[in-house]
Amino acid sequence: MDADEVSAWLRLTQAEGVGPAAGRQLLGAFGLPQQIFGASFGQLSRIVSERAAKSLGTSPDEKLQALIASTVDWASTPGNYFLTLADPRYPKHLLDITDPPLVLYVKGRIDLLETPAIAIVGSRNATAQGVANAERFAEALAQAGWMVVSGLALGIDAAAHEGALKAGSTLAVIGTGADIVYPARNRNLAHRIADNGVLLSEFPLGTAAIAHNFPRRNRIISGLSRGVLVVEAAAQSGSLITARLAGEQGREVFAIPGSIHSPLSKGCHRLIKDGAKLVESAQDVLEELGELVGTTAGTVPAASDDVAAPVEHLLLTAMGYDPVLPDELALRAEWSLADVTTELLELELNGLVSRMPGGRYQRLLK
Repeated sequence: MDADEVSAWLRLTQAEGVGPAAGRQLLGAFGLPQQIFGASFGQLSRIVSERAAKSLGTSPDEKLQALIASTVDWASTPGNYFLTLADPRYPKHLLDITDPPLVLYVKGRIDLLETPAIAIVGSRNATAQGVANAERFAEALAQAGWMVVSGLALGIDAAAHEGALKAGSTLAVIGTGADIVYPARNRNLAHRIADNGVLLSEFPLGTAAIAHNFPRRNRIISGLSRGVLVVEAAAQSGSLITARLAGEQGREVFAIPGSIHSPLSKGCHRLIKDGAKLVESAQDVLEELGELVGTTAGTVPAASDDVAAPVEHLLLTAMGYDPVLPDELALRAEWSLADVTTELLELELNGLVSRMPGGRYQRLLK
């Protein structure tokens, strides 16, 4: 794509009052952006508001000119792609949603955009068990030939990307410009995704982390995917927005159940009550979506099997699967508090239990 084409598309996306819906109307009426900018005010105002029509007739200011120049330079770098609705490489599943972005900034392996995808999302403040489940599900689904889509956030998102990279590919939909990594803690992960998967954004280069951009990007996470798996979510979690959008877009919605006492299970339980499919293993997801032909998928592990310690271990048996305080555990096991505390430390070091807020401990399932 030459500089004039990039300029025309960016002028369209940056015009005041022109969002994805209005942009598609204009493209439908006039053709490519170059034809839109050749139309008169009267012609434009029959399609969009007068404010938008006026904005479309305004020459690019210095800020927009700088953005055009930086985008042309960025897209000329190997591995960076500026995709438009007119590009045959534009993800076809995104075209099914009501408001696909007019342009996409893609960094990484563009060929992977054709790979069938499943989204895995959940809480940023995930429990250790939630992180383990996200990573295991993602690894199993990636091994089965699916590309795992998530949002590069801390917690469940990062775990899903990490798990997918162990066995296959992953795509991160980010809420900033493609030249910015947020959160900074995931910088190394973002670089590995760019090398072995895909980073994708609809936001112009230089766009910083702005709160309202993250719910907006959720429609892309669900839109790219055949289904959305919610691993952990509080009652007001942003992951529920992604799940709702998935349902509206005709995608499957899956949820992993958890403890009735955990605040991070309430969102998943609500989804299940509302019709989401309860899943205990990645195999449950594959059976709904249909396994891919010619993959390396074998037996797919469940979220809660293969405990790394014998189930007859007294303390683990007494602990059960809900968070518990050491003194309560001492009563259940009929041990002294000192012995329980010592054993909990050993179990934590071995990755079999996790210390949670409030001094409680929870059993981890490998």
